[in-house]
Amino acid sequence: MAPEQQSGGDELGRFPRARRTQTSPRSAGLTPGPGVRRTPGLRREELATLAGVSIDYYTRLERGRETRPSPAVIDALARALQLDDAEHQHLRDLAVRAAHYGPQAPQAPGRTVRPHLKLVLEALRPNPAYVVSRSMDVLAHNPGGLALYAGIDNWPATQRNLARYLFLHPNAREVFPDWDNQIRGCVARLRALAGTDPDAPDLTQLVGELLLKSPDFARLWERYEVTGRKITTKTFQHPQVGTITLAFQGLALEGTPGQRMGIYTAEPGTPDHDAMLLLDMTAPASSRPHPSTDSATVIGDVGVSRPDGR
Repeated sequence: MAPEQQSGGDELGRFPRARRTQTSPRSAGLTPGPGVRRTPGLRREELATLAGVSIDYYTRLERGRETRPSPAVIDALARALQLDDAEHQHLRDLAVRAAHYGPQAPQAPGRTVRPHLKLVLEALRPNPAYVVSRSMDVLAHNPGGLALYAGIDNWPATQRNLARYLFLHPNAREVFPDWDNQIRGCVARLRALAGTDPDAPDLTQLVGELLLKSPDFARLWERYEVTGRKITTKTFQHPQVGTITLAFQGLALEGTPGQRMGIYTAEPGTPDHDAMLLLDMTAPASSRPHPSTDSATVIGDVGVSRPDGR
């Protein structure tokens, strides 16, 4: 099940509506009146007043009928909703998209991983590393890069996706001690992407599947958070090597729109580094490079010719 295609103003209205329901009147400087409020967070008229626009204008914007708000209106809404810098920029991006929305068919970024990047993955061993698409499909990896996500190798290569793993794999809650924080960051990233490209097939297919199969994903999706805590270290409770804490770095790759490389490292001589070495040596056979009929070394499900030609 995939989300329905959106008009230009739908996401522009959906984001402030979701954030409005999570903004308390008191935090916005308003004094709540007596009695029980039927609306969680701010009412439409309260947000319109705080932003200095008419209730009719704001209602049209929230319902997707106003698609060309001025930069001043966007800034005023961001202040009223107490958005941080990243959320403020997301609102600006939604406004730009709404103003220039057209009937063009969305295109998913390519999934081909360039050969030299696969050589880089192999050269990084024993440091676990992988290349993922913008929707977190695992496109290529070295042995440790896949083995860190215990059990994901049991899925077909086309189904290996880090978001799908977090929400749908039975091992995920045990592998990640901070699973709640991991899933919030994951959904925020997908929400930000889908907000500015909601009809893209690579995103709609994944989001639709997770909305259908995971109540946790659906709950977080409705919150419309687009920023998460930046994670510089990750701890894994791994069934083969025990507890391992690794520094993490994500890198955008030049010339490959949407693709990122994730790299894990540990200080040499530490127990975490020893566990990382063990993980690389004992990774399941399906995680390892293996010869193919075209005399290439295969990393993940993509071939790379060996430097010596063999």
